[in-house]
Amino acid sequence: MSERVIYLTPDGLKKLEQELEYLRTVRRQEVAKRLRAALEEEDILENAEYDDAKNEQAFVEGRILTLENMLKNAVIIEEKESSGEVRVGSRVTIMEEGSETSETYRVVGSAEADPALGRISNESPLGRALLGHRVGDEVLVNAPDGVLHFRIVAIE
Repeated sequence: MSERVIYLTPDGLKKLEQELEYLRTVRRQEVAKRLRAALEEEDILENAEYDDAKNEQAFVEGRILTLENMLKNAVIIEEKESSGEVRVGSRVTIMEEGSETSETYRVVGSAEADPALGRISNESPLGRALLGHRVGDEVLVNAPDGVLHFRIVAIE
């Protein structure tokens, strides 16, 4: 089974590497201390602290595995001159049909997507619809409320 490619900006890569290092060196130790302290309690069967620490340990170890897998399959989005069409890494300005204001988004991988910060995933309906299009193109996006019409105003 082939692994899914994870697109990351250089900043996104750095943040994930820092999180992984923190989880490996700090959080693992903190959780281990909590587990040791909880094991010293009298009744292990009715020890809520022990159960909570075990759950936290499972979460931390799961997140470490997720991050390791993401980093193993990471493809770095290089800052390049605009090719004239939307690709992962492009900053795209669009205008919705009937609107007077434009919106600008950077198309990133799903690991870095945050629409509130202007970062949309290449796997989102809007991101997928924009890929491969050029300035002036009309783009249709299937949304829960129906089909939305956008025009690409600029690509950086």
